[in-house]
Amino acid sequence: MKLYIVATPIGNLEDITYRAVRILQEADYIICEDTRVTSKLLQHYEIKKPLLSYHQRSKQNKTEQIIEKLKTGSDLALVTDAGTPGISDPGNELVSAARQAMRKEIESGEMQIIPVPGVSALTTLASVAGINLQKFIFLGFPPNKKGRQTFFKEVVKNIEENDYPIFYYDSPYRVVKNLQLLQEFVPDVKVIIGRELTKKFEEIKSGSVGEVLKYYDEEGQGKLKGEFVILLQNLKS
Repeated sequence: MKLYIVATPIGNLEDITYRAVRILQEADYIICEDTRVTSKLLQHYEIKKPLLSYHQRSKQNKTEQIIEKLKTGSDLALVTDAGTPGISDPGNELVSAARQAMRKEIESGEMQIIPVPGVSALTTLASVAGINLQKFIFLGFPPNKKGRQTFFKEVVKNIEENDYPIFYYDSPYRVVKNLQLLQEFVPDVKVIIGRELTKKFEEIKSGSVGEVLKYYDEEGQGKLKGEFVILLQNLKS
């Protein structure tokens, strides 16, 4: 019995490993966030497998159903809508639950949780950033409302005290507001933004937070689409 954690493309369907395709072909079930999104990937590679949905709103009984399939000997492949499961999605919760429920089987080697690595939005932007990333901080998605100021105060603290580059994810509905909030707290910050990475309308913009905000105000209003990856660096570094 095996639970594979399979990285899938963040946009371009060619960005998947041979191994990942093979694992998806061989698994008894594929666990996914949105069956419609995963179905497109599977159709592209002519893979026909039963799908089990597992997302942020899944209840405990869904987790138990998945673990029961593992206990009966099924091999499962966990994927997210895009990128590597467990990074800012609920995949880590399923892995944690499986580790707890099947601790004895894991210790005996009867059960395995196996990573199948590949693309992630974070590393995709990091590869073209051209800055020192021997150490960095990743903060996931900022809160929608409550806790948003606290989130960016933490960003500012890390920039000023630790001087580490910081990554976070953002949505098109909040990215400008969050950059404006960031500018209030720490104007001396370099911003590198990746949008629609690996897709047809991929865009990477960089500059001071003020320059990036000016770009979206004057030229980029129609480009506030898709998910964003943000990289911040102290301009004084």
